[in-house]
Amino acid sequence: MSVLRKYEIMILLTEEFNDSELKTWVFNYAKNLRKFNVCDISVISRGKHNLAYPINNQGKGNYIQLNFSSMPKYINNFSNILKLDSHVLRFLVFNKQ
Repeated sequence: MSVLRKYEIMILLTEEFNDSELKTWVFNYAKNLRKFNVCDISVISRGKHNLAYPINNQGKGNYIQLNFSSMPKYINNFSNILKLDSHVLRFLVFNKQ
């Protein structure tokens, strides 16, 4: 039996989102996480910031922080979902334990 571990995902999205579109995107991603029995989901919008260097010809990006608890075997699934999304410029998954 696998135990739940705490994770944090920092996601850099393209700047083209307004506030309502950003909330919709995050809500849909959180809904996808729920399919894998993820619990304790919290979302923090870190705002729109200038990038130190252009990524895919983008000079600004929206930063989103997701904190949640999950079984380790599902982390690759979450990463694959993010890799396939054209709005995601970069992401990083942290194990908080």
